[in-house]
Amino acid sequence: MVDQNFVDYVKICCRSGAGGAGSMHFLRDKVTAKGGPDGGDGGRGGHIVLRGNRNVWTLLALKYRKHVIGTPGGNGTGQNMHGADGQDVILDVPLGTVAKDAETGEIHFEITEHEEKRVLVAGGRGGLGNAHFVTPTNQVPRYSQPGEAGREEWKILELKVLADVGLVGFPNAGKSTLLSVVTAAKPKIASYPFTTLVPNLGIVRYRDFRSFVMADIPGIIEKAHEGKGLGHRFLKHIERNATLLFMIPCDTENIQKEYQILVNELYLFNEELLSKPRVLAITKCDLIDEDIKTWLKQELPKDVPVVFISAVAQQGLDELKDLLWETINSEY
Repeated sequence: MVDQNFVDYVKICCRSGAGGAGSMHFLRDKVTAKGGPDGGDGGRGGHIVLRGNRNVWTLLALKYRKHVIGTPGGNGTGQNMHGADGQDVILDVPLGTVAKDAETGEIHFEITEHEEKRVLVAGGRGGLGNAHFVTPTNQVPRYSQPGEAGREEWKILELKVLADVGLVGFPNAGKSTLLSVVTAAKPKIASYPFTTLVPNLGIVRYRDFRSFVMADIPGIIEKAHEGKGLGHRFLKHIERNATLLFMIPCDTENIQKEYQILVNELYLFNEELLSKPRVLAITKCDLIDEDIKTWLKQELPKDVPVVFISAVAQQGLDELKDLLWETINSEY
């Protein structure tokens, strides 16, 4: 069964709190029988706020929380006392979460930093008390403002995986196998296409106690940019990887052609993806000898660093890690 703990898309109804009403009040105390207006303002309604949390990896906590409701602001009172602001509802989300309007598809913002806070739906403003409406010709205003109503809006939260290295390849290119060997992640591995249906993240241990994050992302197919296969569900995660590791099996009929198909799909989805650093890994190389490797090198793309690996036989993995580390930390 597909692991349901990774959730990268939720649609929620957000209702912010209404603002409190301003007060219509006049000063009265033991020495003042008929004082001036001293009505305080109403409090702001509670916001719906997103907060980045680097310890959260999924939107699972919001999957079954369809309604998020802020609290209303308090009413103003006499003696210019301001009503209490409504309590904000803070939703912790993973880094790389994009907030959109569910009706228009407009992108509001993206959460990219730990503890970053952004208001998703603002609470209603509090009303002004009658002390604000004093004029030379109206010394005793007998009115105040009501609070502004809260807003009810449907929002979409979409997660784009944040990783140092994203694995790009057709189904069954060996991406999950590589991740399981070089990290402690345990992705599902099988011999049929689309074994990986959701991204898997793992930490690759490198020399001198250094490390980087690798993401195994669902396999791409031709015309994925049109939504075929896992389509956009796959491609959106590629956008949030610093370096792209293309993986093509050594027994592929035409490695050059397959590489160009992968590059073309990324270009058609978002041409900015081609500006990311790339590395090409030829996988399953325990099946071939050195003579075939020498012959293959003549047929490979010339514009990308190439490494021959076998995750099962653990061949070329140190060379791959060195190349990835160098690529991640290079100045471009």
